[in-house]
Amino acid sequence: MRKDVRILLVGEPKVGKTSLIMSLVSEEFPDEVPLRAEEITIPADVTPERVPTHIVDYSEAEQSDEQLYQEISKANVICIVYSVNNKKSIEKVTSHWIPLINERTDKDSRVPLILVGNKSDLVEHSSMETILPIMNQYSEIETCVECSAKNLKNISELFYYAQKAVLHPTGPLYSPEEKEMKPSCIKSLTRIFKISDLDNDGILNDNELNFFQRTCFNIPLAPQALEDVKNVVRKNMSDGVKDNGLTLKGFLFLHTLFIQRGRHETTWTVLRRFGYDDDLELTQEYLFPLFKIPPDCTTELNHNAYLFLQSVFDKHDKDRDCALSPDELKDLFKVFPYMPWGPDVNNTVCTNEQGWITYQGYLSQWTLTTYLDVQRCLEYLGYLGYSIIQEQESQAAAITITRNKRIDLQKKQTQRSVFRCNVLGARGSGKSGFLQAFLGRNLGRQKRIREDHKSYYAISTTYVYGQEKYLLLHEVLPDFEFLSEADLACDVVCLVYDISNPRSFEYCAKVYKKHYLDSKTPCVIIAAKSDLHEARQYYSLSPLDFCRKHKLHPPQLFTCNTAEAPSKEIYTKLTTMAMYPHMTQSDLKNSTFWLRASVGATVFAVLGFAMYKALLKHR
Repeated sequence: MRKDVRILLVGEPKVGKTSLIMSLVSEEFPDEVPLRAEEITIPADVTPERVPTHIVDYSEAEQSDEQLYQEISKANVICIVYSVNNKKSIEKVTSHWIPLINERTDKDSRVPLILVGNKSDLVEHSSMETILPIMNQYSEIETCVECSAKNLKNISELFYYAQKAVLHPTGPLYSPEEKEMKPSCIKSLTRIFKISDLDNDGILNDNELNFFQRTCFNIPLAPQALEDVKNVVRKNMSDGVKDNGLTLKGFLFLHTLFIQRGRHETTWTVLRRFGYDDDLELTQEYLFPLFKIPPDCTTELNHNAYLFLQSVFDKHDKDRDCALSPDELKDLFKVFPYMPWGPDVNNTVCTNEQGWITYQGYLSQWTLTTYLDVQRCLEYLGYLGYSIIQEQESQAAAITITRNKRIDLQKKQTQRSVFRCNVLGARGSGKSGFLQAFLGRNLGRQKRIREDHKSYYAISTTYVYGQEKYLLLHEVLPDFEFLSEADLACDVVCLVYDISNPRSFEYCAKVYKKHYLDSKTPCVIIAAKSDLHEARQYYSLSPLDFCRKHKLHPPQLFTCNTAEAPSKEIYTKLTTMAMYPHMTQSDLKNSTFWLRASVGATVFAVLGFAMYKALLKHR
């Protein structure tokens, strides 16, 4: 909502513009009226809407046309004052003032107008019969008020309506010509309905209506008030109430009724609570709350955020198959202005046999977005209404900033849940296959992936010592000379070479010596395509000798050319090394160490699956 309101009064001489202002300020009719009142500011605490209001007078005798044009351009709302007993002043409203104002304002953002009939104390009749056709002709006219500066009749109301025309404008909400809400307003209210429909059954039940009421207006509806609202809808439309709940049509009808009855502020209160500005766009402050990340820290979703995202998944997984079909995913993202996930996401996270994103894959994608681009994550959570449903100040409450990595190294332990592994290797070495194998896809399934749907990331869960962690693999393009600090920053490095290509290992050796020789980042060399015949590498040292020389773990044999899903053992090792970078290579070579880590992984993977099945059964 605007921080202040600027009201300009214009009209023919002697219609009582200055008297209206002075009567408002002094609460009595002035004995002497100057040619023009000075600009006055009404403090926020004495206005109904709690917004400072500036009231500006205009005098033809004291001001030039240029000064008038400047005031018109600065005004948020303009009151055109006429005298109810002076026909010429009424005629001038349409012959002079409205055309003049429209010439000086942008067509797409017309300033709202209030028609003010002053001196009602001098006549027995109303001017409304003459004024109503003018109101119907010009959509920018918000309302008309008849008043008397002498009797103080409707003076406060006049300035309240002017303030309201700025703070709760009709223009963006409603078309008087069509007598219906505008498409942008319908779109915004439809999103609000969908967010408030917590079980996604297309109906707002009493609990959901009460939560909506409390969220927007800070007070619940009494049971009888709820029934009264539904009865109003029932009387006016057949499909506005279903199973004793409010449908989308009924919800939109209620807001149309509020607007038609001059209760715009009700609809605006709802729209602003859900993040909309005066142009019915979600505000930058709502979508992107202030959020600073210190150096060497990462961003993760906290427990409450995961619970919220689980509830969003549950309400859209209609067939309860623990995966989102294309239609279910489309339905989930209806509250977004665009489709945020492209086909590459299906190759970034786990999917079922049909290629649909699973429950685990869904949470993994959110985890990846939070880690790589927290601003985008905040935006997405904003579209889903996180701060409203979770009753938080902003969606920043969903994010945890991890401890500086240097402190983790010093204390030899970490509280982080997401670890990044950069995967480097020459072209054709098997990097993409290594990423896809992490998602449980063997070579046969990988061959079905379209080139334009390829992803350079893969993320899923692993278990280390019984703790569930996310491992994020990032395939770094093999442009050796253009590797940036961002490309190299990670928790563990995978250097992949193709054992069947004699020139493949050389790239790994060069990258290691240039970037990781003196680094504290753990490195693992992956001997990919181990199902093929091993060729002798042309590099001066064999991969095994290279590892011995630099005290690295021996090359890890790996293939995704398997009948079943490829083994995940290597990914558990990578996560463990990322979690415990301080461990020496001798520790990492210890078979007991790996046995403890991997047994924990197996036990918790089985337990995790059993627990999820139980959860699903409960649902």
